[in-house]
Amino acid sequence: MILTITPSGDLRCVYTEALDLDEFGQADIHRASNVEPGPGGWYALIVGGETLGPFPKRSEAIRAEVLWLEEHAL
Repeated sequence: MILTITPSGDLRCVYTEALDLDEFGQADIHRASNVEPGPGGWYALIVGGETLGPFPKRSEAIRAEVLWLEEHAL
């Protein structure tokens, strides 16, 4: 898990249950992507238009989704 702290003190990350974010204050959670089946496999649909895939397995689409978000959204 990558945690980024902005200059204003906000903490940004890809949400998982690996860390209790409530310990840092009130969480403001926004959907950044979705993983869905489609023609030829699984796709990671990033809010704003980016589409990753197709991937043969859902787990591969999720892995690509998390890597993309960590690189581009944090």
